[in-house]
Amino acid sequence: MNNRDITAASLMAEWESIQRQLEPLFRARDFKSTNQWMEKGINLFLQFLCLTNDETFIPHNQITLNQFPFKPVNLEERLGFIKSRPGLYHSYRQLSELMIEQEKQFVKGNIVKKSSRT
Repeated sequence: MNNRDITAASLMAEWESIQRQLEPLFRARDFKSTNQWMEKGINLFLQFLCLTNDETFIPHNQITLNQFPFKPVNLEERLGFIKSRPGLYHSYRQLSELMIEQEKQFVKGNIVKKSSRT
């Protein structure tokens, strides 16, 4: 395993931890607390997006999403929805889907890089 793979595994493990925090908060309809955890999840997704595309993630910096070749479909629109309504359960489900799709993009990116080296 290289450093990128280790970092990606670490990000996914952290996402699982955030999900364990969010699930009961949404069940209890504790929307104030969900916002804090959703912000962490959004930042985690952006870190993963940058890692996948060999970019440096700088928190609170504006990221131009259309610059990335490896990203989920309709990312700008979906992430905009999540950021504008982080307290909604639907936003949480959408963020979960983005994490799954980005994991696939990470694998795809690795395959593309390996095939271009040979």
